[in-house]
Amino acid sequence: MNRSLSIEEQKKAREAIMIYVRKVVPYALMVAVASGLFLIVQIFGKIENGALSNFQILLSIKAFLGSWLGLRGINQKLFKIDPWVFKSHLFPFSLVVVIILLSQFMYVF
Repeated sequence: MNRSLSIEEQKKAREAIMIYVRKVVPYALMVAVASGLFLIVQIFGKIENGALSNFQILLSIKAFLGSWLGLRGINQKLFKIDPWVFKSHLFPFSLVVVIILLSQFMYVF
């Protein structure tokens, strides 16, 4: 965009794209959280010997972080409730990165 559009045209193009992103992404994230909760129920497994396996521990952490993000998103989008803490996008983005990294560690276990 930098080569073919002026600065003003770039701003207009980005805003036009963001209008659609703001409409679609929150609902897509809610579907992702709901499907994730369903999959956790399906793959968590039995607790053997009174202790969780490494896989179950990592899955529990991912479930907690994903549920927090989902609850935050539902409150913001459906109920128009702003978050009380962590109002910037940096913290939720970092949680998504942590969830991705946990997924990679789960592959090892």
